[in-house]
Amino acid sequence: SRFGKCLTLLPMRKSGVVYLVGAGPGDPGLLTVRGQELLRRADVVVYDHLVSPRLLHACPPHAKLVYVGKESDHPTARQPSINALLVREAAAGKQVVRLKGGDPFVFGRGGEEALALARAKIPYEVVPGVTSAIGVPAYAGIPLTHRGLASSIAIITGHEDPTKQGSSIRWRELARACDTVVCVMAVSQLPRIVRQLRRYTTRGDTPCAVIEWGTCPTQRTVTGTLRTIAGLSQRASVHPPAVLVVGDVVALRRNLRWFERRPLFGKRILVTRASDNAEPCVDQLEALGAAVERLPAIELAPV
Repeated sequence: SRFGKCLTLLPMRKSGVVYLVGAGPGDPGLLTVRGQELLRRADVVVYDHLVSPRLLHACPPHAKLVYVGKESDHPTARQPSINALLVREAAAGKQVVRLKGGDPFVFGRGGEEALALARAKIPYEVVPGVTSAIGVPAYAGIPLTHRGLASSIAIITGHEDPTKQGSSIRWRELARACDTVVCVMAVSQLPRIVRQLRRYTTRGDTPCAVIEWGTCPTQRTVTGTLRTIAGLSQRASVHPPAVLVVGDVVALRRNLRWFERRPLFGKRILVTRASDNAEPCVDQLEALGAAVERLPAIELAPV
């Protein structure tokens, strides 16, 4: 050095960070560009039950994949354990992607995870996603607002914190104040939700829809009225995940059900091409509405 000194460079410890990424309601094409970028360079990916497996294909080979999905009949990791996992991996210098269905801050418990990271002084970033409350009705052909029908929306959950004393949802105001009501995680509590809405509104003929596995090739929609929707959903054996939409905008679905009118919607197709050249075929089939399963029957490799 011309300054007569030798500068010694010491290896710097890699700084860990957690990215709370919204994966969208199911269709892998709804992941944001920022979310894709973070998955491609993640060290650890902690993902939920409703995250499309296709999204995990973007992860680098060295990435550690941790499933922490919560299912009503097969509960796995509890929230405090998930919080501790995020803190532990980031504290070890890892780039952690917490991949959550829908949007992290809309009934996704992302706020609880962010608070745990803040308390542990772990850097984090929130990457919003398409919430099921908006994306699922759109794929069912139901615009939540319409100039002639609806100018306000309310989004509620069918599963509140069980440790609370009573419900914090103001059913009386909700039933009268908003043109469209969207309820996520609604299936198991559907009779109670309908009963509360009917209690404070005189319109039992209000159009309703329950959408199962919205934005996915297996999407199924049951329509009725506030008076009939609970019984119709039970007879149709609707299972989670499902979203309930209540309001006059549901009637527009008759003309706007674009997703379910794709030519291969409802078909399941097996693609047996080699993994390295199957993607173009898969993309075309999915664009036509098919549910595609990959089962490579051949593999090309150097001798």
